[in-house]
Amino acid sequence: MSTTAFEAVLDRAFGRPRGLLGRIGAAVMASVNGPTERHVVDVARLTPGEAVLVVGHGPGVGVEAALTRTPQVTGVDPAEAMLALARARCPDARLSRGTAADTGQSDESADVVLSVNNVQLWPDRAAGFAELRRVLRPGGRLVLSAPEKWLPVSRHELAAEVAAAGFTDLQTWTWEPPGFASTAAELRARRL
Repeated sequence: MSTTAFEAVLDRAFGRPRGLLGRIGAAVMASVNGPTERHVVDVARLTPGEAVLVVGHGPGVGVEAALTRTPQVTGVDPAEAMLALARARCPDARLSRGTAADTGQSDESADVVLSVNNVQLWPDRAAGFAELRRVLRPGGRLVLSAPEKWLPVSRHELAAEVAAAGFTDLQTWTWEPPGFASTAAELRARRL
């Protein structure tokens, strides 16, 4: 299989999931990413009453975990297949089509933004971080996690991009998820 054909398969399963490959990718994401999704919710220290936006939620494991802490959970994902799976898993969440760079959310509408295994797929990270800053209330928190080996830049360079978008109190670290998931590069920041 050529590199281009392999990339197309990966895109149909994980990047922009659709069809049978998308359903298979969703099952893999729920299983492999599940511990990281729950870990990111723990790291965010969500409290009741906080409005949470989950970006690139996939099959909804992180949305489901966030709903155990607060009823105000919104999610955006560009893939209709993932929206359908997340809606089935989390009927109480507000889920819609969107991306990091175009969430469709109001200014200063979220206290916390979460994203797991998604930032490496953003075609324009600067636009994504600008959008997430826009939707966060002043003092709001951003928590990201992505496989360290799939990041297009180092986690320190990613932190510099987040800082350039107007975030402060940046922290980065790595986390070893249980099971087969690779080392996660994680970042926490606060909107100025």
